[in-house]
Amino acid sequence: MKTSIGSWAYTIGPYGDKPVDFDTVCTKLSNLGFDAVELGSFAPHPNPDDLPTKEERQAIVEKVKGYGLEFSGIAANLWGEQLINTDDTTKYIEEFEKNCEFSVDLGIKTVRVDTVQPPTIFESEGIDRDKAMAQVIDTWKKCADIAAKYDLKITWEGEPGFAFNKPSEIVKILEAMADVENFGYLYDTCHAQTISVVGARQEGEKETFDNQIEFLQMVGPYINHVHVIDSDNTCHKDADGNDETSAHPPFGEGLLDFEELIPAIMKFHSYDNYWTVDLCFYDKAWEATEICAEFMKNTKAKYAPASV
Repeated sequence: MKTSIGSWAYTIGPYGDKPVDFDTVCTKLSNLGFDAVELGSFAPHPNPDDLPTKEERQAIVEKVKGYGLEFSGIAANLWGEQLINTDDTTKYIEEFEKNCEFSVDLGIKTVRVDTVQPPTIFESEGIDRDKAMAQVIDTWKKCADIAAKYDLKITWEGEPGFAFNKPSEIVKILEAMADVENFGYLYDTCHAQTISVVGARQEGEKETFDNQIEFLQMVGPYINHVHVIDSDNTCHKDADGNDETSAHPPFGEGLLDFEELIPAIMKFHSYDNYWTVDLCFYDKAWEATEICAEFMKNTKAKYAPASV
């Protein structure tokens, strides 16, 4: 089990006006025994726009190695693009490829994507859901072809804060992408809870289950990356006090039963993959990092194969 943590937790949301610099993040992760860092590829952390040359990018690779860390993946900065409310996704695809090139230069193998725009966009802009879903699928298939050229895989993180956040919609897209070998689903234990148990930000009739394990069984065969963190069944609030996307409280401050969840996820995501902690939008993420490191250390020891 290779443990990692997403660097975006220290640069956006509550940390937007007080980001923790990348060197400080890597120092702490190294000291706490993490194996890797998952890169939020936007300023002030390393990103393709601020590091345009291969020499600059190689320096980041050497820096991360110097901390005894690896990169477990990258969250590509695609949020400035349109995917739902446009007839032309060329700019989204171009930005995606730019992040693929950056990933290759950094030795990263997994690129995270989402549907970029909020679930309210269908009603607010009068957009046809079926047409939009077909466009998302077509765009991601083009992206997958690009990623394959770079020997990369794509992982889609479904969230309550983005379009197509109902279990049936998620599965429909995954089924349509099933023949794309390098595309899969990013299972986040917190998002899974708010998507499938709470039904957070679902438009119209809600689709919910008593336990996220039911959702896990639906998407399990498509999982190619995992984020682990607790959930208290709430969403982070935007500047106006409205629900945005899942809150990510640290382990022990939510209600998830990891004694049940971890073994269930391991049926689809093996022990020897990356397991990434996601503290996105938690207002004390920096202080909670040590708690998460201890949880992952204990998890790693508990579920280690007998031969390890």
